Amino acid sequence: MTYPPFYDQVETITLYDPLAEILGSFEKGEITFSYLQVVQIAGHSCPTVGGAYLMTLKALQTLYPDTLPVRGEIKVSFKESLEDGVAGVISNVISNITGATDKSGFKGLGGKFARHSLMDFEAQISANARFTRTDTDESVDVFYNPQSVPANPNMQPLLQKTMQKTATDEERKLFGSYWQERVKEILTNYDNYPRLIEVKRV
Repeated sequence: MTYPPFYDQVETITLYDPLAEILGSFEKGEITFSYLQVVQIAGHSCPTVGGAYLMTLKALQTLYPDTLPVRGEIKVSFKESLEDGVAGVISNVISNITGATDKSGFKGLGGKFARHSLMDFEAQISANARFTRTDTDESVDVFYNPQSVPANPNMQPLLQKTMQKTATDEERKLFGSYWQERVKEILTNYDNYPRLIEVKRV
């Protein structure tokens, strides 16, 4: 499987999952997610998928500065409805990492480790998403503005040709490289764009 090398350069996210420890899935219940894994699950890499990963990374670093985040003990609220825009794509990425789901998740084992009802939509918040620790009720609001990172100006005409099936093989590859260059910039050089990702304690 060949993919852009920068996927391996993106910071990973490690969590402690008590359910995984109980069931013997991972030693000490520690699970590490990489951007490559998220792309494999989503089926593609784009500013939305990359942004959802970055939102989760930064939110968890702020909420758990001195310890591993606890998977299954993180609630996530979204300003948009599930059907709006890219909310579904973002929520799927965040759900895969944090374990939080709305109604479809794990119902629990012996009255513990339930993962359902940890995600809700159309919340009365101004941020794109709010992450809350269920053990302490501490929350952070996350704002993501991908427009802060401009696309290569040559990308749009190549996109049109690709969608119209008039692009050559070389042009299709070039479009893909331009597309991934922007995702790379978002995930590896976000410090250069102050308005790209903001995390604020509530």
